[in-house]
Amino acid sequence: MEDQAKKHGPGKVYLVGAGPGDPGLITVRGRQLLERAEVVIYDYLASTRLLRHIPKDAELVYAGKKGGVQHTHTQEEINQMLVDYAMQGKMVVRLKGGDPFIFGRGGEEVQQLAAAGVPFEVVPGVTSATAAATYAGIPITHRDYTASVAFITGHEDPTKENSNIDWARLATGAGTLVIYMGIKNLPIIVDHLINNGRDPKTPVAVVRWASTPEQQSVVATLDTIVEVVRANGIKPPSLVIVGEVVKLRDTIDWFEKRPLFGKRIIVTRTREQASDLVAGLEEAGADCLEYSTINIQPTDSYEILDSELERLDEYHWIVFTSLNGVDYFFQRLYARGMDARNLKGPGIAVVGKSTAELLLKYGVKADLIPSASYTGEGLAESLLDQGMEGRNILIPRAELSREILPETLRGAGARVTVAPVYKNVPPQGRKDVLRAELENGKVNMVTFTSSSTVKNFLTMVDAADQQELERLMHNVKIAAIGPITAKTVTDSGLKVDVQPPIYTIPELIQAIVRYYAEDRA
Repeated sequence: MEDQAKKHGPGKVYLVGAGPGDPGLITVRGRQLLERAEVVIYDYLASTRLLRHIPKDAELVYAGKKGGVQHTHTQEEINQMLVDYAMQGKMVVRLKGGDPFIFGRGGEEVQQLAAAGVPFEVVPGVTSATAAATYAGIPITHRDYTASVAFITGHEDPTKENSNIDWARLATGAGTLVIYMGIKNLPIIVDHLINNGRDPKTPVAVVRWASTPEQQSVVATLDTIVEVVRANGIKPPSLVIVGEVVKLRDTIDWFEKRPLFGKRIIVTRTREQASDLVAGLEEAGADCLEYSTINIQPTDSYEILDSELERLDEYHWIVFTSLNGVDYFFQRLYARGMDARNLKGPGIAVVGKSTAELLLKYGVKADLIPSASYTGEGLAESLLDQGMEGRNILIPRAELSREILPETLRGAGARVTVAPVYKNVPPQGRKDVLRAELENGKVNMVTFTSSSTVKNFLTMVDAADQQELERLMHNVKIAAIGPITAKTVTDSGLKVDVQPPIYTIPELIQAIVRYYAEDRA
């Protein structure tokens, strides 16, 4: 290893603050470094969703340290790992919850790096103190209440001799006190604050898992907070906020008041297409679990499409019934040395607005979108209004799809060619994980955006019989994007609870929000 370091020179270590839990709170610099990392050593409090930004060939090392549990690695082992990887010439990201230099032992780690002659950089993160207060609706400073704040570790035993914490001065020396890792020692901390002059009726908030969908907050006073924490089962990781500013939570609490806060929702759409649905649900406060039930793959043969692309000028209409149909059609069009200019002859019909918007990205404007219903039936009805007798129709679509559209058009006298451009199959793996999520009873809703997502979900759940399926889905609400998807759900013996009047992702999100708003009312 030393010879390799001499030959190539040491790499570099980046201490990156991951923020308090919400992966969106990482800095731009931190995300850029993750995207280039060769080795990532991450903590218990760093969101694992940040690992999506890491290159596939990067080495991951979990170095989590959790209160009351044996450490995966000691701090000394972590320090040495950083040195060792850097000496191999690696670009190392040390991903730490919150900010590396605020009760994160980042100072100790860079001291070791400096002693070993390893180059390093420290990227600040949003510290848990400010995040917990902000996400609980508490400004830690406010000119009407206080202009001072102190950050304190509660991990240190306040009763030990030679404590680094001067409780006599801190108790009344700062308007707001934010105590990290203070749950275990909370009774002792409270006694020291009261005994050193802090008013027992001072408002106190305790925030657990700040900025995440699991956030839990309780409010009491200094003389009652221990009992309130115990009664509500508050455990680490939590922060304690002491001060008059806690009174403002009643007015400006925003995070926990979002309409879907506390709702765990399974999204079954393909990973490539789930982003809009997940983003919309999370914006409303939901905790989304992504379980793609569809694995989209190219068709085994493009023989039919290739033949029809040679005579596009003979077609009167090209009909797209899905986003995937558009993507795979254009991929093949480009592979054949063609582009959107070759589509100047036929009219273009699509099943709905989302498909039309995707077409625009390929430089093509849809000529026909159903006005009433974004389904195969609605699309067929709109095309029939155009007159189908003797018309040549090309439908690029999945290998196995409902036949209602081509059959309806043929019945009206059209010559219809169905060209498979992709296929969907159930994804491999994650069955046990999905089953476990349903077994633990913490899933509130499952969303379905096509009949395929329903069928493949049932395959992944792998229930032995209808009774077991109903047991797994007990108290789990179901949202279906439209009537065809809903029928597939009901045909399986399950009930649809949410279905939007317009069959689009934005409308599905709004329908889910309305459902839970009415449920709370």
